[in-house]
Amino acid sequence: MTSGNLLTDHPALYEARFPDPERLAGRWAEDCLRRHGAGPRVLDMGCGTGRDAAHLHACGRTVTGADRSEAMLAHARGHHPGPTYVRADLHGFDFGRAAHDAVVCLDSTLLYCHTNAQLDGFLASCRRTLERGGLLVAEMRNGAYFLGRTNLLGRTALDSFTWQGTTYRSRTTLSVDRTAQLLRRSRVWTTDDGSPPLVQHSAWRLLFPQELRHFLTAHGFDVLELHDGPGPRTEPPWREGRLPGTRTDADRLHLVARLRTA
Repeated sequence: MTSGNLLTDHPALYEARFPDPERLAGRWAEDCLRRHGAGPRVLDMGCGTGRDAAHLHACGRTVTGADRSEAMLAHARGHHPGPTYVRADLHGFDFGRAAHDAVVCLDSTLLYCHTNAQLDGFLASCRRTLERGGLLVAEMRNGAYFLGRTNLLGRTALDSFTWQGTTYRSRTTLSVDRTAQLLRRSRVWTTDDGSPPLVQHSAWRLLFPQELRHFLTAHGFDVLELHDGPGPRTEPPWREGRLPGTRTDADRLHLVARLRTA
């Protein structure tokens, strides 16, 4: 355990660390698509292990799951069949003009667009692949949540879980790079099987609600929903029948936007 990304390089381990037996994320996304009348062709961008893509497929949709990780895609094809799984880059992809009725982007995948150019590339790609009137549904960390909440930064958070007889322990520290507008995470993994520690560094763009509205408007989208909950990772979590809120202060941000028809 000396290199790579422990969880994304080992999809089964990722699913053990982040279980979703109720398919809450997929159900939330399907609820958004259904409430806003999305057509059947869905692109799940950053599909990961394929759990959400497979749920949308089971709801009767024609789903393409896209990810950069070959390990994730191989796991998805073997464990969550139904969708078509392909390798694609979040920052720029081309499935053909008007190839989809909706793009779904869950679990902060959108925040791997670290620069304005990368975010422009993602939204331009969405605009190209979406049918006019198509939807963008996204769920992510909320940059506004970190305004003034310095208690979340610089301290070490400890966590552990056990999978197949091995206990995995993590020490995680968050910091904010204000110049780059990034939330940076340093995490050290250790196990009880004698493997050497694994140090990993990750970063997410801190997008603020009004900033996100500006980018979407510039790319031809109308924002239909933008709120902090309820959602699949909020507390309490979203359940069927719960309508979106109106605030954008908590730690998650939920977005539904429609590509203009003219």
